[in-house]
Amino acid sequence: MPDSQSTEVRPQTLLLTFLGRAVLGHDIAVFSGTYLTVMDRLGVSEQATRSTLSRMVSRQLLTRHRRGRKMYFGLTAQAEAVLTEGAQRLWKVGAVNRDADEHWTLLGFSLPESRRDERHLLRSRLRWAGFGPLRSGLWIAPGTVDVTELLPEQVREHVHVFHARAAEPAAIDQMMRDAYDLPAIAARYQRFLDHWGARRPHPAAGDDLTRQLWLVSEWLLILRDDPRIPVRHLPRDWPAEAAEALFHRCHERLSGPAQQILDEILDAVEIQEP
Repeated sequence: MPDSQSTEVRPQTLLLTFLGRAVLGHDIAVFSGTYLTVMDRLGVSEQATRSTLSRMVSRQLLTRHRRGRKMYFGLTAQAEAVLTEGAQRLWKVGAVNRDADEHWTLLGFSLPESRRDERHLLRSRLRWAGFGPLRSGLWIAPGTVDVTELLPEQVREHVHVFHARAAEPAAIDQMMRDAYDLPAIAARYQRFLDHWGARRPHPAAGDDLTRQLWLVSEWLLILRDDPRIPVRHLPRDWPAEAAEALFHRCHERLSGPAQQILDEILDAVEIQEP
């Protein structure tokens, strides 16, 4: 079973992490039994796994491929885009922003209460892109953010975007405290350091593939909620750099054993593009 550090990681997040590890970049579909085996090792029940697979098919993240009596699941173009963006955040963008750009992106929007789902979708995408709420309907992000692909088409006419510099640079620190819960973000990095820096991190994980999938899933959740504020606007003891270095050390140490386990359990077939 997962320990307390991992209770917030949902089954779909774990499945996406596995897909990014085993499927992204390969024209393959994976047998449903492999998913069940991996998720069982992660402490997710068969029923929850089957339900998650079905939901991901409905959301056009997975496609079914039947081979005889066996069912295989492969990535859709939408899922590949999601996983590629996650890989970009993991391995290229990272957690530490040393950019010297003094520009900021301001985004204002107004949607009626009747469009609650669209507001929720927009806010989720804004947070992933590094935005934080300054005031009701007014969000800010460091740097010059291109929101073209970020905004759902159905809300674009309700959104206004500006690129600007702070009139009073000294006020930026206060804006950061208003827009972002910096103590909560720092605390997540510190918990990651405490957890994965222990002598036996994640002792409930039964093997190194399981341990690596937890590692990546937990790290991605932290990156998702980190707006990557430039380091010059953060406290000197900001823990992101140390946590990122620990993530890379753990991932590298686990990679060889994890790949051996994956090779043993992976049942996959090649799929042809339509």
